[in-house]
Amino acid sequence: MLTELFLRGRLRHDLSHDERAALEATAGSTIRLGPRETLVRRGDRLEYSYFIVEGTMLRHLDDKKGERQLLGVNVQGDFVDLHGYAMKRLDHHVGTLTETVVAQFAHSDLTRLIADWPHLGRAMWFSTLLDAAQHREWIFRLGRLHAEGRIAHLICELIERLRLIGQYDGQSLPIPLLQRDYAEACGITPVHANRSFRNLRERGLLKPHGDGQIEILDEQGLRVIGEFDPSYLYGEGELALDGLKDDSA
Repeated sequence: MLTELFLRGRLRHDLSHDERAALEATAGSTIRLGPRETLVRRGDRLEYSYFIVEGTMLRHLDDKKGERQLLGVNVQGDFVDLHGYAMKRLDHHVGTLTETVVAQFAHSDLTRLIADWPHLGRAMWFSTLLDAAQHREWIFRLGRLHAEGRIAHLICELIERLRLIGQYDGQSLPIPLLQRDYAEACGITPVHANRSFRNLRERGLLKPHGDGQIEILDEQGLRVIGEFDPSYLYGEGELALDGLKDDSA
């Protein structure tokens, strides 16, 4: 199933078999993209939203000099631009980090899906609210943590999100962000990012590899440095959609 990982580890258990089947049936054709390709540009008129079947994607804005600020990382099971359904354009760019497969969801089909399956529609709304929660945490990270804490927090977030969808083996982070990517996500220079990774390695918390892979040696230690509390990711047990149901659901 293309949409098997939608809300996995969060509220997928609250979706009925028929709702899951309806979501899967709404998925259109798939698109395969290579690493570092742009899928949606800021300001593009949107008639589709995209669901990540395989791979990792990045959201970013560029300044007038072409320097990039990363705004978010999306993994398998995420709608990368579901908010574009309501807004009809994005205020940022969306591109791939790795080779990626996305499923297209035509906005006209999403309209019918939400009308026919209102509880599923509220689950999709919840998905966009998860994006907002993550964005608030990114603001906290940039505003209150030092460089090593920012990097540690981002690594812990990615670990937890992969754990929720069963994609973390407990040993290595399989998302090949380069140190310059971490710099762009954490608001620091590449030189500062390199120094921070060296400090984290010397403290026995992680071991970076040249291909962007990171061996995790002490996740708890990273959580302490990054002041990481995963509750904003709303994993299983944090919330149920029952509170969003109405009498007609």
